Amino acid sequence: MGKETASLNNRFAAALERLVPALQSTDQKLGLAVSGGPDSLALLLLASQVCPGRIAAATVDHGLRPASRTEAEFVASICHERNIPHTILKPVIPIRGSIQSAARRARYGLLHDWMKEEDIHWLATAHHADDQLETMIMRILRGSGIDGMSGIREKRGDIIRPLLHFQKSELETYVAHQGIDAVNDPSNHDQSFDRVRVRNTLKDLTGFDTSLSSQSASALNAAREAIEWVVEQLAVEHIERTDVGCTLSKTEFPSEIQRRLLLKSLHICDPALSPRGSQISQTILALKKGETVTLGNILCRGGETWTFQTAPKRQNS
Repeated sequence: MGKETASLNNRFAAALERLVPALQSTDQKLGLAVSGGPDSLALLLLASQVCPGRIAAATVDHGLRPASRTEAEFVASICHERNIPHTILKPVIPIRGSIQSAARRARYGLLHDWMKEEDIHWLATAHHADDQLETMIMRILRGSGIDGMSGIREKRGDIIRPLLHFQKSELETYVAHQGIDAVNDPSNHDQSFDRVRVRNTLKDLTGFDTSLSSQSASALNAAREAIEWVVEQLAVEHIERTDVGCTLSKTEFPSEIQRRLLLKSLHICDPALSPRGSQISQTILALKKGETVTLGNILCRGGETWTFQTAPKRQNS
């Protein structure tokens, strides 16, 4: 084993230990989402070295391209050679609408169903540092706040992303050294996708360590968690549920905390409500003036105490 290969194995083992410390000391199983591209094949090969006998892989065949079945079977053959359990998953309902978002929803739905059936505790995906940088740039361009700028999170529920501090180039080299030709998905070159345009622009930006973007994202995520912790404490002290909704008894806080307390109050009345940033800002301005406004189906009254309740249904004349 070469020094570079050993280094990647050690870094991957350290990432797993940080994200799921119980993995090595229990009988928990790690599921891997493997498409056949260089990133996910690197994930598969690294996991097979670090936790042999504890992993299973799945490939989602969305059926969007003629070659997708062949690519899924290619992954199956690699897993068979290494005695790794592998399953090909296919949506029952064809993917329609916004292809990328619909495919993503279908993919994670299938993977979570597979995890339940196979008693798999964690799902690892192959998102890496270059993905993180692309995501952060896209979110800057879309005007995201601290939640969006936290980027791709290393751990969210039962999903982990142990490659977020690995650069794409080193993952490609790792796979190539194993003598494997990875799948080349043509959608990765489709200029109609925002991510592809950002990726192509970044190709001209040389001499930078893209893995540092994950450090920035981690720092922003830590700040987000700290703000959320403060908001939870303040919500316990100042938000009181009523028969028809809730009240917020103290409102003089920094704007970000004020915004999150408003959202918590709204979600008590209607958990499905998802107002845009401009709607939240306008509502806060109105409530500060003591005005009464309706946001979604929630009646919001300003003053010293802000009150929230479901708006009464309009009577047909």
